[in-house]
Amino acid sequence: MPIVLRFVVLSVACSLPLLAQQPVLTVQQSNSTALFQAVSVSATDARVAWISGHRGTYAVTTDGGATWQAHVMPGRDSLEFRDLHAIDARRAWLMSAGTGARSGIFQTTDAGVTWQQVFANADTAAFYDCMAFLNDRHAFAFSDAVNGRMPLVQTTNGRRWTVRAIPSQDGEGGFAASGSCAQASAAGDAWIGTGTAAVPRVLHSTDRWKTWTAAEVPLVRGPGAGITAIAFRDRLHGVAVGGAISGSATGPRAARTADGGRTWRVIPDPPFAGPAYGAAYARVGNAARLVVVGPGGAAWSANDGASWAMLDTASYWSVGFGADGTGWMVGPKGSVMRIDWQRVTGTDTNGQPPR
Repeated sequence: MPIVLRFVVLSVACSLPLLAQQPVLTVQQSNSTALFQAVSVSATDARVAWISGHRGTYAVTTDGGATWQAHVMPGRDSLEFRDLHAIDARRAWLMSAGTGARSGIFQTTDAGVTWQQVFANADTAAFYDCMAFLNDRHAFAFSDAVNGRMPLVQTTNGRRWTVRAIPSQDGEGGFAASGSCAQASAAGDAWIGTGTAAVPRVLHSTDRWKTWTAAEVPLVRGPGAGITAIAFRDRLHGVAVGGAISGSATGPRAARTADGGRTWRVIPDPPFAGPAYGAAYARVGNAARLVVVGPGGAAWSANDGASWAMLDTASYWSVGFGADGTGWMVGPKGSVMRIDWQRVTGTDTNGQPPR
């Protein structure tokens, strides 16, 4: 099938800096009709990306998306793989979300020829939402709160995962929408975005998730509402986005921090209707570009959400980028959209190159 290039007409919420140029979107064929909810691009080879979603489905490209190979994990076709982490074309972890035994983590070291379940959720009340990797050995995943504690499973080798719990609000949890509700950085920081409780919060750890501090985020709150995704471009600068996934709560859908998550302030909502589901930064030369997606469309920002431009009006659930800025958005009915940025020079609009 011919590749379709989409040059989207710029629809601007507030004018973006002249330095920023609209990216090019390329429709790609996943060879699946599953709902995809997660994207992971190899940090060492931007031509390699994995996507995953419902009906036990995942797909892999090794040529930048020119071709995708879609697969269903044997015996796991009822699972929803709502998060994943890929090292390269052979090594990856998929996380299934759901209550009880429907939550689990699976590892392959042979490009999906075989899979090993490295974590099986034994808590019938736990529902795991997202996982985050510091490197190819250290990672964690977290669950919605159970009896006032938030289960957190962690590993130091990628193969053996152990469960502990951290304090939480009543009813607090994440949204397993895009694999974007937790993030870890090479510097050792980790963040978790939450909702469905009295206040949305970002939890922050600087010691490989031994201890956590919490900060209130001024987004829409209540049952079915809160933070769906977080994205940090360095240790200090990040955004939290969300909305009302269910129910009728109203309020801000986006906030940003400049101090590593200690304090947050509201920024303009992305210019599409409904909640945001996923968020990620792309490195474009010395600049940082933020993309936020949801069922109502996709938008991007060159200044940490101070102003936005529409990227697409199609429905997307997740977005992810590689080290060179190459990225993909994914969503319903097997949809896959590649994002390519025109190269820019200079610093980002905050005057600091991303770190």
